[in-house]
Amino acid sequence: MRTTPRASSRALLATATAGVVLSMTLTIGTGTAAAHVHVDADDAAPGSTSVLTFRVPGESEDGSLTTKFSVALPNVASARTEVMPGWSTVLDRDATAGTVRSVTWTAAPGVGISAEQFALFHVSVALPDEESVSLPATQTYSDGKVVRWDQPPLPGGGEPEYPAPTLELSGAAAGGDEHGSPAPTATAVPSATEPQAEPVAMARPDDTARWLAGGALVLAAVAVVLAVVRRRSA
Repeated sequence: MRTTPRASSRALLATATAGVVLSMTLTIGTGTAAAHVHVDADDAAPGSTSVLTFRVPGESEDGSLTTKFSVALPNVASARTEVMPGWSTVLDRDATAGTVRSVTWTAAPGVGISAEQFALFHVSVALPDEESVSLPATQTYSDGKVVRWDQPPLPGGGEPEYPAPTLELSGAAAGGDEHGSPAPTATAVPSATEPQAEPVAMARPDDTARWLAGGALVLAAVAVVLAVVRRRSA
């Protein structure tokens, strides 16, 4: 049976559309999986003092806020946190050794990180004399849910569902102490006494790139289909 040009065009259109939808689905899925607690530091070197920045996204599916965030430290010699409006901070110290075992940030009533937001938590610490350091974290939501970011890498180098934030200490020692360069400014969080605006979605750079790539695929697919239709209709 002979296929008409119009039928062929419809088939091409359906195939192109299905391919674009599948590509965008994979792209969006990848962005969701990448929303983990992450730690970073500039020129972090073994034995140096550095400002660690923890990026904490809100991931609650029922609208609950992140109201507490805690990080286990490898018994560092000293630690100092940055002032963060709307949050209080507690350092857990070993009374005998004088080291700091963990740091916990707690939100004031009415304050927290929604699913459309993330926050940056800064702490200056004296790093251990090692090549890398694992910093297990605990994220607590207003509904009581607790997420522990403490899983090691999977065999073969794969990423687990809740990976522990890990910092590679490969930078050159800065030679300063915790009174050196100021930490980056923390993400502004409204205090309990200030009127709160509606949460604003903050697109991550990697998410923006994926959406742009998906849009480009859609435009390319439409252009190909239109070209084929016009050629067959001529």
